[in-house]
This record gives sequence, structure tokens and C-alpha cells, in this order.
Amino acid sequence: MPLTLLVLTALLSAPLLWALLRWRAPLAALAWLLPAALCAGFAGLLPEVLASGARVEVRPWIPSLGVALALRADGLSLLFALLITGIGSFIFLYAARYLAGHADIARFFARLTLFMGAMLGAVLADDLIALLVFWELTSLASFLLIGFAPEQAASRRAAQQGLLITVGGGLALLAGAILLGQAAGTFRLSEILAMDGLASHPNAAWVIALVALGAFAKSAQVPLHAWLPNAMVAPTPVSAFLHSATMVKLGVYLLARLNPVYGEHALWTGLLLTAGLATMLTGALLSLRETDLKRVLAYSTVVSLGTLVTLIALPHPLAATAMVAFLIVHALYKACLFMVAGIVDHEAGTRDSTRLGGLARRMPLTAATALLAGLSMAGLPPFVGFVAKELVYEAQLSGSASWLPVAVAIVANAVMVAVAGVVTVRAFWGPLRPTPHTPHDPPLAMGLGPALLAALGLLLGLAPGLAGDLVQAAASAVAGHATAATLSLWHGLTPMLALSAFTLALGLAIYRGWERLHRALAAREAIATHGPDAAYDRAMAALQRLALWQTRAIQSGSLRRYLGATLVVVGGAVGLTAFARGALAWPSPDGAASLYALLPALLLLAAWAVVRARGFLRGVVAAGMVGFGLALVFLFHGAPDLAFTQFSVEAVAIVVLLAVVGRLPFAREDARTAPQRRVDAAIAIGFGAVASLLLLSVLATPFDERLSDFFRAASVPEAHGRNLVNVIIVDFRALDTLGEITVLALAALAAAAVLAGTRRSRATDAAHEEEGAA
Repeated sequence: MPLTLLVLTALLSAPLLWALLRWRAPLAALAWLLPAALCAGFAGLLPEVLASGARVEVRPWIPSLGVALALRADGLSLLFALLITGIGSFIFLYAARYLAGHADIARFFARLTLFMGAMLGAVLADDLIALLVFWELTSLASFLLIGFAPEQAASRRAAQQGLLITVGGGLALLAGAILLGQAAGTFRLSEILAMDGLASHPNAAWVIALVALGAFAKSAQVPLHAWLPNAMVAPTPVSAFLHSATMVKLGVYLLARLNPVYGEHALWTGLLLTAGLATMLTGALLSLRETDLKRVLAYSTVVSLGTLVTLIALPHPLAATAMVAFLIVHALYKACLFMVAGIVDHEAGTRDSTRLGGLARRMPLTAATALLAGLSMAGLPPFVGFVAKELVYEAQLSGSASWLPVAVAIVANAVMVAVAGVVTVRAFWGPLRPTPHTPHDPPLAMGLGPALLAALGLLLGLAPGLAGDLVQAAASAVAGHATAATLSLWHGLTPMLALSAFTLALGLAIYRGWERLHRALAAREAIATHGPDAAYDRAMAALQRLALWQTRAIQSGSLRRYLGATLVVVGGAVGLTAFARGALAWPSPDGAASLYALLPALLLLAAWAVVRARGFLRGVVAAGMVGFGLALVFLFHGAPDLAFTQFSVEAVAIVVLLAVVGRLPFAREDARTAPQRRVDAAIAIGFGAVASLLLLSVLATPFDERLSDFFRAASVPEAHGRNLVNVIIVDFRALDTLGEITVLALAALAAAAVLAGTRRSRATDAAHEEEGAA
């Protein structure tokens, strides 16, 4: 099936699904068929991709700029597409029951579908410009999803924060993509990946810094991670989709995609390794401060994202395989646990871990699902989480000369063991605690998705070879060369096994002391008051203060100040640029100049008369002298038609000004003080001098008659006219002329409406006065 068809189906289905569910809301139970069909379409491409390496489709988009809607499915992009649509199928099914009866369910599914389509376009794009378009579309769609409940202040703040951070990162990515395209001479990703030497290009450091900033903002790397936990105000299906296979993984995807290009650059390795390790530690620490199940899982996602970025930075050949395996593992158990947290909240009425316990007695099926996913998250055999953790430890032990990545990974993974215990064991086992609602297992539509994802984690742990070919293809794309991916549950008695055992023991110790750790960390107010989230609030408050000061300073309400500032900026910028570039020149006088040398003097005298005029009538007459003098200039330069046009326009303008504007009541002729007049005179003289020097420089440039020759040659045969000015205005510049006529017509209509409204207002006032008198 064509890639373009799959992506367009996802995007175009959003409005169709909205219209359908607005008509019949219960049909939301069948919405999962859309991502399931797309998943089947991508699965059908798997044999071709594994055999040939990639499938490429190119559709012309902006040929003049060399931009095409190019889509490419290789191992990495196909893996993401399968995760997006496969997990999306379960989330769509879950959401239909989770939001059953909601008044805005049609709007929710339309936004969720748009988000899915944008993600598919981003991971399949083979053109940097197309990738950027889909990248920003994911930010917009996530903004709409996070802010699904706009009546809540927390929802509005979280949506705005997520949008500003990710779009700000997107602007940095735009600059990096432009520099990368210029360095490579192409915007096609496949061509860029096939090039050698881009890492040694002079702009390589700028490209790396800008691309990394964009990816870090999207994938919540420290210190740009605050938006991710705050996005938990969104409905649980949104949280599950964003955190497992979509939004937060897009930055990781971009870093993995460009790793073959810049993987050997020291800045690339240093940035990714530093950000990844810092994110792992920060997420682990902050997850221990939370009691809300969704926020606990959100910070564990931050840890996982840091792990993925760290693995991309490691030079060991096994790091790519470990990264891909961990990507799959995290998507499976995180989507499952988020949906479980939503089930607990939906059925028990709370997701506060301090108020939960013993739910397994009332929700045995949900407890079993949570336990399977939690064991995979903790990295215990025989789950696929254990397989991925062994690979992660092996890559970190062999891929870095420093002990720091291994130490950070042990601490972070130990905290993940504790988090898995808090989400599963603490909530579902132990004594039964009272909850706002009587808990019970959810309907089949809500419980089926997480149960299947948890079972898939166990299946891939027992038979990891089922995903071996896909993992190998994706890891080869990340590494930039063919890799031999070997996934197995048992590697023997190895150092990695010892690290896993030590991690489990440390995690159990953290779990046992979780309450003390939580109270100690929650009491540290400095973490909240001086963290990135508080810094965001301070930055937004400072931005508002700056905007207020700027408005007061610039928006003074004085037209005189606005015009003066505009003329100073434009004149100064143009004049300084022309001077710096050496563009100013003086034309040589010709023999005929003496015949009309008096005209400039006459124009200057007329302009001086306008400035010195004390009354409105004198000013209008003096301005007319300037216009008539300009008409004489046209006449002496061999443009009689233009001169007579100028004569006519000037005469009509004087009559209108005297007849209409001259009758308006002016309280004072000129309210300016003497210093203000001197400032205005200096601005006017300066701007006029710059304009004059530019015109003289144009006259000093040899005249290029190619355009004139074209119009003379084409006037009669193509436009059937001999008057070049009329032909240019009516035929060659017809759209410009139409636009000018339209503007004038709209201005006339607006003036007529204002005058008519004034008449009606006066008539109404007169009628009221008569009624009052009666």
C-alpha cells in the first residue's frame, strides 16, 4: 500500500471522524478500526522493507525550491509507524469507553486522529521541510489534546506550556534544518545520510546545537522537561498515547535518524550524553516526590527518554540495538500502565497512591495486567523488559570509558523498580483501603488493550526472536551500518546479570523506604520553587511585564511619533546599508540639464512653502505647487501622458481637499512645540536626503533597457496596444491594477458606511431631542 495513501488517510480521517461522531456518537466504539487498518497496511510493508532496506515515495510539492513530499519507510520509521498505529488501536478502543457519553467525544477523536496522522508524517518524511511541517503539526495537535478541557485553568496552562516549549524548540530545529540543507546541498534525508564529511563542515557545530535543542524540547530533556508531567491534566488516553509511542519519542527519533551523520562529532556525543544522564537522574528524583499515579509514570517516562538519548550517544555497536529494544519495551509497558492508572481513577475515583491499596480483591483482572506490565518495567525475567535492560547495561559497560553512565543507569533503573512497585504492588496489594467509588474491573473495551500489551511484553520476553528482524533493521538505521541484533532472554552468568540483580535489590530497598523518601523530597520546597516549572512561570510573568513596558513606551497614541520612528528606522537602515556597501554615487550631468535646472529650485521652494504655511488653505495650495512642479519634470523628460495625468490628479486632489477636508473643524493649526518642530524638521531633512541620494545613485547606474525592449516588442502583438504605459497597467500588470482598484473601492465603501452611519446617528439624536421636547 502506498505510504502517501496511509498518511493522507490518517490526516483526512480527522474531519470525517468528527462529522461521523457528531452524527452518531456511539460509533466511537468502532474508531479503533482506523488505526488498526493503518497498522495492517504498515505491517504489509514489513517484508519489502526487510528485504530491500527501504521504500521511498516522492510527490512533487514545491519544485521551484527543490522541496518534495518525500516519504521513506526503513526499519526505524516503520518501527515507529507500527508502534503509533498498533498502540493507537488499543488507545482508540480504550478512549471510546473511557469518554463514553462525553459531550465533546467527536472533537476528541478528531484531534487524536490528527495527532496520529501528524506523527506518521513526521517519522516517514524523507524531506527536512516536510518533516518540519509534520513536526509543528504534532505540537499543535498535542496542544489541542492537552487543553481538551479549556474551562480548567490547569489544562490551559499545561497546553500553553507544552506548545511554547515544543514550538520554541521547533524554531531552533528550523534553523538547524536550513543550515543542514545548505551544507548538504539537499533537503532529502536519504541523500544526507548517504553523504560523508558533513560532521566536518564549518556549520556542523551550529547544526548539532540547533537540532539537539529542538529534539530536547520535544523529548523533554532537562531542563525542558517540565511540560511533560504537567500534560497529565489531559485525559488518560492522551497521556498514554503521548508517553508511549508518539509525541515524546519524536525528538528521540530525530536524534536517532541523524546519528549516522553526526555520531562521531564530539559535540554531538557530549550534548546527548550530558542531557541524557541529567534527565535520567532528574526524572528519577522527581518521580519519588509524586503520589499521583499518572505523574509518577510521567516522571518515569522522563527517565526513559534520558536513557534513550544516552544510548544514542554511546559509540558501542550494541548501543543502537539496546536503544531500539528499550524503545519497544517502554512503549509496551508505559501505554499499559497509563491505561491502568486511568482505569483505577475511573473505577475507584482516585489515583492518589497514598489512598490506594488492596484493589486486587475488587479488580483482579486489572491487578494481573498491572503486575505483568510492572514486572516488565522493573526488568525482571522472563519479561521483555529484562532483555532490554541487559542490552542497556552491556552497551553502557562497553561503550564508555567512564563509570558515570553505568552508575546513573543503576540508580535510575532502581528507582524504576520502586516506581513499578508503587504503581502496581502498593495500589493493588495489601490491605483494602476505602476509595471514593466502589472499585471493580472495567468493561472489556477498557481492559482489553492494556491486557494485550502486558501479555505481549511477556510473549516477547519468552520469544524475543519474534522482533529480531525488525529490531535489527531499525538498529542498522540508527547506527548507519548493518548490525547483528541478538535478542535472547538468557546470556549466562555475566556482569550484566550481576548489575541487574544489584539494581533489583537497590530498587526493593527504595520501595521499602518510599514513604520516608517521598516525605523528605516533598518537604524540599526549593525543588518546586526553583525548578524549571517555576522558572517557566517567572519567565512568563517577566514577558508580560516586558510587553506592558514596551506597549507604554511604543504605543503612545501619537501619530507624529509613529511616523517619526518609522522614518528614522527606515531611513537610517537604508542609508547606512547603502553607505556601508558603497552603493551611493553621483550622476554625471548631461547637456540638457541646463534647460530645466530651475525645476529642483522651484520644487524646494514649494516644499518650503508647505512647511511654513500657517493656514490649511495655504498649505493645500503650496502642496499643489509641488505636484505641478513634479508634472513639469515628467513633461521635460519626455512623458507627456504621465505629466498630464499628474496635472489632473493634482487638480482633483486640491479641489477635494478644499471642498471636504477644508470644511472640517480644526481646533488648532499646529499643536507642536518649537523643540518638536525642530526634531520633525531634522527627521524630514534626513529622510529626504537619504531618498535623494538613493535616487541620484539610481540615475548614476547605467540604464538597463532589456525590460523596456521587451515591452516595446510585446506591446502590439501580445496586448494590441501602442501606448506602453496603458498596456503595462492594463495588461502586463493587470493583477496589480485590479488590486489597487479593489483597495480604493473598499476604502470608498468604508467611507460611505461611516458617513451613512453619521447621518443615521444625527437623525436619531434629532428624533430623541424632539421626543424629549414633546
